[in-house]
Amino acid sequence: MLASGKVFKYGDNIDTDVIIPARYLNTPDMKELASHCMEDIDKEFAQKVEEGDIIVANKNFGCGSSREHAPIAIKESGISCVIASTFARIFYRNSINIGLPILECDEAAKGIEEGDKVEIDFNTGVIKNITKNETYQAEPFPEFMQNIIQNGGLIKSIEKINKKKVINHI
Repeated sequence: MLASGKVFKYGDNIDTDVIIPARYLNTPDMKELASHCMEDIDKEFAQKVEEGDIIVANKNFGCGSSREHAPIAIKESGISCVIASTFARIFYRNSINIGLPILECDEAAKGIEEGDKVEIDFNTGVIKNITKNETYQAEPFPEFMQNIIQNGGLIKSIEKINKKKVINHI
């Protein structure tokens, strides 16, 4: 699994209310959620983000409420990965559950800047800052998490497993 894109950089304690403001939580439309992603901290994010881009932040990204809307809005906006020094635990779990790759790497979070071009190899955990010609090492995803992410999230992963079981019994 690989990702590459330009970086949107944020600081410490980016909470779920900043990622997707509560005033938009009444819509079931994921693309509508994405159109408001990060707007309270970065008004132009939804207009500037391109498929494959990457968010980099410092510590405690995704703190606050436990709503799944936050990683859904990020993923639907086109972001391919979030790199941070640390994540709020519930945000981390929600991200994997919906198939959004996230990596903890303090060195990368400190060294990567807004607008840098970054490439990520999820199999090895290697993060390359193409702009600065620097490499950082994150912990690679274990195989079961790679499968969840590749399948588009936990529910789709379980559905795929169950579908294989049904086919094998026929």
